Amino acid sequence: MSLRRIFRSRKFSTSFKEFGTTSDGVDRRNGIDSGEEDGSPEQGNAWSTMLPEILGEIIRRVEADEKQWPQRQNVVACACVCKRWRDITREIIRAIPQTGKITFPSCLKQPGPSNLPQQCVIKRNKKTSTFYLYLALTPSFTDKGKFLLAARRIRHGVHTEYIISLDADDLSQGSNAYVGKLSSDFLGTNFTVYDSQPPHSSAKPSNSRVRRRFASKQISPQVPAGNFEVGKVSYKFNLLKSRGPRRMLCSLTCPVTSSEDSSDSKNLEMNHKDHFAPGSLILKNKAPRWHEHLQCWCLNFHGRVTVASVKNFQLVATVDRSKPDGKGDEETVLLQFGKVGDDTFTMDYRNPLSAFQAFAICLSSFGTKLACE
Repeated sequence: MSLRRIFRSRKFSTSFKEFGTTSDGVDRRNGIDSGEEDGSPEQGNAWSTMLPEILGEIIRRVEADEKQWPQRQNVVACACVCKRWRDITREIIRAIPQTGKITFPSCLKQPGPSNLPQQCVIKRNKKTSTFYLYLALTPSFTDKGKFLLAARRIRHGVHTEYIISLDADDLSQGSNAYVGKLSSDFLGTNFTVYDSQPPHSSAKPSNSRVRRRFASKQISPQVPAGNFEVGKVSYKFNLLKSRGPRRMLCSLTCPVTSSEDSSDSKNLEMNHKDHFAPGSLILKNKAPRWHEHLQCWCLNFHGRVTVASVKNFQLVATVDRSKPDGKGDEETVLLQFGKVGDDTFTMDYRNPLSAFQAFAICLSSFGTKLACE
């Protein structure tokens, strides 16, 4: 039986229904990575007892052939057959680093592609203060694509928080779908990124007043959920009200080995060293150039941004500890964000950023910052 006929079989159709994936390839439940035992009838039959060599070869071929959604639903279908298929599918996907392919919810916290940026679209709903991240399936800005993450802006006194969730309809911090949040200071110029799962084994949850335990299972069911600080975003004050776009600096934290020297992060640009902890990646906005004819500041977004806005930015790395010398490539844009409509924005990211990190950084750009512009 050919692979095409296999995926049209009744068993795979049943698995799609249980997973909550519709024929358009949109994951409606995001539950495949929950780690729960699969009690479906497929357990113990010919599918689950297939020789591991044959089973592994089937899944490897499917993984290699399906580059993008909605075709990537075939890879999800493999993982839906039974627990054995699920485990092998996970192993094969994780064995191929830096592909940037989005398959399971856990992929949203893994690095994006290395060769080309992953193109996404953010839709804003001003009335409900919600933001929705979609994986772009076509070059058109009007097509939503595949839903990835959602965020809701809420106010806690003078502070603002963006709650990030896997569920477009459940945007509470105590939800199973909660994956992290972005929290701002009083002025809205300094932000902290929190992950619901620890970034490394020695990470400790935040001791902030909003600390609590969560039941987030989709990303990593083996560890308890909480609020773990994983990054900072800072906007430079523009006290003289000089002309120009916002200037920003981002620090994404991760475990620092004993052989690494934290001195690289002590001399950060724009004198924001007090706001940043040692990390593996320091990003700053790429400086635009002044266009005399247009009388405006310009950046080359390669057609991905069509509306001028102070929110538009491109980020490059000044410190990258994954490199032998620890220096970043200040020519390669790792994240760009820009406006293409009243409530539509593009978000393109690449390795070493993940979709979750990129989304959190872009959320910091929304809102007025009187001290910066």
